[in-house]
Amino acid sequence: MTTNWRGYRVAAWVGQALLTIAVIAALSQGKWQNALGLALFLVASLAFVVMEDSLPTLFDFLFVLAALLNAGGWVFGLFYQPGPYDEIVHAFTTFAVTLALSFLAYSSMLTIFRNHKMLYLLTITSFGIAIGALWEVAEWTAGIVLSTEVIESLNDTIVDLIMDSVGAAIAALTSLWTLQEWMRPSAAVGNQASNQASMANSASDRT
Repeated sequence: MTTNWRGYRVAAWVGQALLTIAVIAALSQGKWQNALGLALFLVASLAFVVMEDSLPTLFDFLFVLAALLNAGGWVFGLFYQPGPYDEIVHAFTTFAVTLALSFLAYSSMLTIFRNHKMLYLLTITSFGIAIGALWEVAEWTAGIVLSTEVIESLNDTIVDLIMDSVGAAIAALTSLWTLQEWMRPSAAVGNQASNQASMANSASDRT
């Protein structure tokens, strides 16, 4: 299993199309706040998808999938239905956002972290928990500015923070697995062999 499969990129673009439809659906329902939130997710996920060489394609797909799960919650009201949908989406969104942003933020230090796995796990997990905390602050601020009930209760906030922490921890483990895959000598040898084969084919075409 590889984190840089081309199919993930194709799936991410399909998700972008579906997310665009979700924005239009929210607008048609007159849910301007939901449409704005979805549009922000659309722009952010598009930014990740177009950075083809900066992130593994799996990370792009997971970020778009997180955006689609949030779209389902807002457009179809799944966040307000009985069941764990809100908690699951909280954990998965933190997981996907932490994966993408941490890989970009710490890309220059990946070779250093390779020999300090526990430090890497703690760093990425803390990064994700901080993202989750900022998201809760943003929800609280939105509730005051828009004069609407975004946060139901203190218990709701605590549960969200717990799920954010779970998502951040899983993101750290996934990121470490990706780091080990990228740094694996066999992968480097495989890339070198592929480049040599391409050069050989080019030379034969010229002759």
